[in-house]
Amino acid sequence: MERMLVVVFDDEVKAYEGKSALRQLEIEGSITISRAAVVAKQADGTTGVKQYDDVNPSGSLVGTSVGALIGLLGGPVGVAVGAASGLTLGALSDVGNACVGEDYVEEVSMSLTPGKVAVVAEIEEDWTTPVDTRMASLGGTVIRRALWEMRDQLRKDEIDALKADLAQLKQEFASANAERRTKLRSRIDQLQERIDQQKKRAQESLQAFQARGATKRELLKKNASAVGQALKELAKTPLT
Repeated sequence: MERMLVVVFDDEVKAYEGKSALRQLEIEGSITISRAAVVAKQADGTTGVKQYDDVNPSGSLVGTSVGALIGLLGGPVGVAVGAASGLTLGALSDVGNACVGEDYVEEVSMSLTPGKVAVVAEIEEDWTTPVDTRMASLGGTVIRRALWEMRDQLRKDEIDALKADLAQLKQEFASANAERRTKLRSRIDQLQERIDQQKKRAQESLQAFQARGATKRELLKKNASAVGQALKELAKTPLT
């Protein structure tokens, strides 16, 4: 499952240890990581990006779920990721790209208080034990949310709202005169068509999401395997 993962630590040293531990879990095949950042909550409540990694060619936080969440947590003040990242002031606050609910942002904000440092990552994991166990050993607080969960909920909310309108129109239709019924019938048919379209889009979106996730897992597992093999070969190299 594709998830947003935030692990909050008491200091920067532990946060970097946590990020390294996540990479080790990827090498071991327990998770795959799309992108990850180390962020620090400043005394003034803003969020500074200390380090950012992305397996995608762009290497940018802009337009990503991770970047959007960081923007919602306080914005890119004190950025230290380098010009090549493509990061610009204010580019991380796109709520639509965060793919998590306000409750999740609030939960992370309550944990990521001034002086604390967190690893923010978009990952794939089949079960939560490996990450939870490794992060707990380092003193990290794990906060996660399934990315599809939020997309799916937004779609359901929209469909529910359309259904509520449809139900009300049907009630009016039952007691309306002939002329009014003609007008209501047209609106009822239009609403039903929109509901059907939204259901179709939801199914297509889910299928596309699952296909993208499967492709991403396969690619990242190949990358992780290559890294693991490289480390094994390096271990065989005699010290000089």
